[in-house]
Amino acid sequence: RIIISAHFSVGCDNRTAVKSAEIIILAVGPQQAEALVKEIRPVLRPGRHIVISIVSGVTTAQLKAWLGKNVSVVRAMSNTAIAIREAMTCLCAAPESRAALGRAKEVFDALGKTLVINEELMLSATALAGCGIAFFLRAIRAASQGGTQIGFHSREALVMAAQTARGAASLLLNRQGHPESEIDKVTTPRGCTIEGLNEMEHHGFSSAMITGIVTSNNKAARLFKDGK
Repeated sequence: RIIISAHFSVGCDNRTAVKSAEIIILAVGPQQAEALVKEIRPVLRPGRHIVISIVSGVTTAQLKAWLGKNVSVVRAMSNTAIAIREAMTCLCAAPESRAALGRAKEVFDALGKTLVINEELMLSATALAGCGIAFFLRAIRAASQGGTQIGFHSREALVMAAQTARGAASLLLNRQGHPESEIDKVTTPRGCTIEGLNEMEHHGFSSAMITGIVTSNNKAARLFKDGK
C-alpha cells in the first residue's frame, strides 16, 4: 500500500492529474470523449504530453481537432485480457506522432501483445481482437460442454478446454507457424481428430466464426457512422 500510494493516486480533478503526467490515457465512452478532451486541453503541452485514446470509434483526426494544439495522439484498441497482461492491443498514429507511438507500444507491450496497424483497420481490430475474446470464450464453453457430455465433471471439462485452447494459442505464438501445420501433427489417417474436425466443418464451424467476425465488423462500422 505504501509503494502504491507513492507512485499512484486517485483524484477528481482531471486538469490536476494531467499536469503531473506525461502520458494521458483516455478511457471513457465515446459520448464523454469530446467534453473530457476540451476540459484538459488548456493544461496539455506539446512536446511534453502524449494522449493515448482507447475510445471506440473516435479517430486521431477527431482528437486532434478537439485538442486544437499539436499534442501527440495515439489511438489504441485492446481487450479485456489486459487485466491479466495477456491483451491483444492494436495501435495507430499519424506520421508526426511516430515517437509517441513508440512510447505507447512500450506501455502496452507490458500488458500483452501489440501490433501497429493503419488507422482504417481499427474497426476491424475491434471485431477480431475486442469482440474476439467473446468468440473464443464461447468456443471454449462449447468444448467444455462436449467434455461434460462424454463423461467429465463440468469444472474438469472447463479446465481441460481452457488449457487446451491456451496450449494451441501458445504453439502458434511461440513457433510463429500456421494453424494447419499444427493441426496436421494431430490428425492421422482415419483417426478420431480428423473425423471430429470434418464433423465440425460439416456443421459450419469455420464459416460461423468468419461470419461472426465480419458481422461484428459491419456493426462496428454502422455504430461509428451513426456516432459521427
